[in-house]
Amino acid sequence: MQTITVIIPTYNEENYIKDCLESVSFANQIVIVDSFSDDKTLEIASTYNCEIIKRKFDNFSNQKNAAINHAKSDWILFLDADERVTERLKIEILDTIEKPKNEAYKIRFPHFYMNRFLYHTENKVVRLVKNDSVYFEGLVHEKLIHKGTVGILKNFMLHYTYKGLFHYIKKKDSYAWFQAKMETDKNKKATYFHLIFKPFYRFFHTYIIRRGFLDGIPGLAVAYIDAYGVFSRYVKMILIDKKLK
Repeated sequence: MQTITVIIPTYNEENYIKDCLESVSFANQIVIVDSFSDDKTLEIASTYNCEIIKRKFDNFSNQKNAAINHAKSDWILFLDADERVTERLKIEILDTIEKPKNEAYKIRFPHFYMNRFLYHTENKVVRLVKNDSVYFEGLVHEKLIHKGTVGILKNFMLHYTYKGLFHYIKKKDSYAWFQAKMETDKNKKATYFHLIFKPFYRFFHTYIIRRGFLDGIPGLAVAYIDAYGVFSRYVKMILIDKKLK
C-alpha cells in the first residue's frame, strides 16, 4: 500500500489551517513548515497529528525544500493553508498513487474571487509527486523539479485564493518583488516593450485565451489585476536596476 505525506507552508493562517488539515486527514504524514506565525496557527495545528517545523522565511522554495527533507512517504502532496482537498479529489489521489501511470500529477485550481470559484480562470500545477529526489527552485512561483512524466488529475482542488481586492493587489506586489529580483539577478533589463506589451498580453491571455470572460465581472477583475502584477514586476526591475530599492 502506497503512503502519502502532505506538506503545508504556513504563516498566520489561523482562519484557514483547521479546514485545511481536516481535508487531508487521510494522509500518512503531515508536515507543516511555519515561518514563525504570531497568531493561533500553531496552536490549532498542534491539536492535529502533524509535524511542525519552524523556519525563518527567506523564499518559497527553501521553505518547502526544508519540509521535503522530513517526508517519509512514497508520495508527496503539496498544499497551501487556504486550499482544501475535496472528497472526490481525495479518492482520485488515493486511487492514482496505488496504480500510477506517471511520477507526478498536476491538479486543477480554479480561482476563488468575489465569493465564487472561477472555473474558467484555473491553473494546473504539479502538486502530487513521487518522493524521489524532488526539490523546488525559484524565489516565487517556484518550480517543482522531479523525475518522470506528468499526468493531470480530473478533480479540482478548492483554493480560497484571494481574501479581497486589496489582499489580491498586495499579494501581486509581493510576488512582483521576488520576480523582479530573479530577473535582475540574471542581468535582464526592463524596457518600454515590457511595460506596455507584456501587461496587455497577460490581460488578453487571462481574459480571452483562458476564457476568463465566461466568469463575468470577477473574471474581468482577475484579468486586470493579473496585468497589473506583470506591470508591477517590470517597474520594480527598473527600481532595482537604478538602485532605488
